Amino acid sequence: MIQVVQQQAAWSTASFGDAADTSPVELSVLGQHLDSCKRAHGRWFAVQCVADRMNGFIAARVVTTLVVAALWIGLIAMWS
Repeated sequence: MIQVVQQQAAWSTASFGDAADTSPVELSVLGQHLDSCKRAHGRWFAVQCVADRMNGFIAARVVTTLVVAALWIGLIAMWS
């Protein structure tokens, strides 16, 4: 015998029967959040992104990176 269990929705609307519209408080909090996001993407954001990519590239290829770095140091030492 298969039992059928009917469950009600585990969610409810935030409007509680009123019109689903944003309140001034919600808009203020959203504005503060957007301002903080804008500050996080300031002048040095592009540099931070490049550094993160370089770190990911180097971390994934540690041995190869060390070999290439050693070869470059050796070549520079020979030419100097």
